[in-house]
Amino acid sequence: MTNRTLLKIIKAKLDDAKGAWPEELPNVLWAYRTMARTLAGETPFRLTYGTEAVIPVEVGVASIRREVFHEENNDDQLQINLDCLDEVRDKAFNRMTKYQQKMADYYNKRVKLRGLDIGDLVLRNVTTATRDSAQGKLGPTWEGPY
Repeated sequence: MTNRTLLKIIKAKLDDAKGAWPEELPNVLWAYRTMARTLAGETPFRLTYGTEAVIPVEVGVASIRREVFHEENNDDQLQINLDCLDEVRDKAFNRMTKYQQKMADYYNKRVKLRGLDIGDLVLRNVTTATRDSAQGKLGPTWEGPY
């Protein structure tokens, strides 16, 4: 099941349960925690516990994961997954760093640098701290020139 399909299912479920969102919130959080992120390439669940979660749909339907599951080997496999968790986290961190660098390069390609010299007139952004409260929300967003 793709992330997009899962998001559509979640949205439809929440639309059906307009006033009952507190009851649906655990399901939405479960879906969020078990969906792979583009940035890290892993699910938050796997980065926390070292293994992929079995989603409720897989419990009732025959799947390869359930067919090859052996309860007597489960503890050993979980321990191996926990031992390898640092490597999984390092790979996710490297993927995340590479993705962030790619996004920064994409942004920096399109930025036009403007050099300012002494004596150039510039405008300063009005912040919440420097805004005149008497002017309200329609007051100027820039002050200057300086």
